[in-house]
Amino acid sequence: MSKRVALGCDHAAFDTHQEIMEMITATGVVSRVLYMGPSSAASVDYPDYAAQVCEAILKGEADVGILLCGTGIGMSIAANKFKGIRAALCHDHVTAQLSRQHNNAHVLCVGVRTSGLEVIRDIITTFLTTEVSTEGRHGGRVAKITGIEVEQMKGEQ
Repeated sequence: MSKRVALGCDHAAFDTHQEIMEMITATGVVSRVLYMGPSSAASVDYPDYAAQVCEAILKGEADVGILLCGTGIGMSIAANKFKGIRAALCHDHVTAQLSRQHNNAHVLCVGVRTSGLEVIRDIITTFLTTEVSTEGRHGGRVAKITGIEVEQMKGEQ
């Protein structure tokens, strides 16, 4: 199945976003990349771009998201504030694989200042091509996370 990917970044990743868009397309499993990032390398606020990507997923405009900033930490924190979003900060092949396989993450966060482009290529390819595990224990754990989220949201509406 072809995936629609929402790509967001801040100024730290602006200079590499074109190359990263090409990496995403090169995986062979992506039908569309929606770029949701700045138009220049001028300093911007990363939560704005995390919000755009998460909203695109929640509205059904994208299947998965990729968020890039200096370390990936800020984007990860911002994305995980959205109900229904499971964002994972990945540093290597294993974390990218298990974030999909075991945790059903649908937003990948990566730091362009902490990972080289070849590592980022492997992380993106792994994340986009790894299927979610159908094993009961992993699905049960994701359901527990969703339950925590629902419980925490009570009274906030």
